Amino acid sequence: MFRGTSTAIITPFTKDNKIDEEGIRRLVDFQEENGIGTIVPCGSTGESAMLSHEEHIRVIEIVRDQTKKAKVLAGAGSNSTSEAVMLSKKAEDLGADGLLSISPYYVKPTQEGIYLHFKAIAESVSIPVVVYNIPGRTGSNITAETMLRMAEIEGIDAVKEASGNLEQIKDIIKGRPKGFEVLSGDDALTPALIRSGGDGVISVTSNCLPREMAELVRALLAGDNASADKVIAKLAPVFEVLFVETNPIPIKYVMSKLGYGSGAPRLPLTELTEKNRTPVDSVMRSIGL
Repeated sequence: MFRGTSTAIITPFTKDNKIDEEGIRRLVDFQEENGIGTIVPCGSTGESAMLSHEEHIRVIEIVRDQTKKAKVLAGAGSNSTSEAVMLSKKAEDLGADGLLSISPYYVKPTQEGIYLHFKAIAESVSIPVVVYNIPGRTGSNITAETMLRMAEIEGIDAVKEASGNLEQIKDIIKGRPKGFEVLSGDDALTPALIRSGGDGVISVTSNCLPREMAELVRALLAGDNASADKVIAKLAPVFEVLFVETNPIPIKYVMSKLGYGSGAPRLPLTELTEKNRTPVDSVMRSIGL
């Protein structure tokens, strides 16, 4: 399904803070040309929280129109179940291959509330749902017990795990039903997750280094640890500097240097600070960017 390397793409903006449609199309081409199997628009990296519904839907439409061979895993989450269902249906209508749905943020639902939220989404569409667990942003964790319970719901076929809790992730991998995928939502944790039996990554780093991330994940999935370790050594400093400020601030700065958008996220996110531009520039130069 979504095994391998997926890129959570940025949403490039023009200098007047509008969606850069031409930049999105070039970014999709860049990803496909460098071995990325799935494009993920309108996730956290795509600033979904700062897009209007109209913009959100338009970005998915552009990505779906531009892809030639990659799958489209459309961000369609919300802290409101009814809104998440609406966005999910729109994404399905546009031809998305699957939905990336974040656990409800801010409201801090119970585990039962989380379960019922995702059950309602899965029952509203006929394409796969990938649950996104990122407690650092949502304020609540999806426990392994709840995730395994949701994995039995028809249509919930994977989880993007960014809890940072490797023991929890291992419990999900151990207890999951056949065919259920466990994907990393944290670039730096990807080697450990795949070596524990996971299936791939939904990556931030692959925005700027798609070929290298695809190479890393292929080596990990093949059990080629020698090759994987070489790529890890190269990418480890990148993983660090791309999160020196809140994602997607650093990656938008890097992508602007590569010609994708103005580099400015929308408020309340701000541009990368001057003090952090120096280490980001240094690391990117050291790997040939």
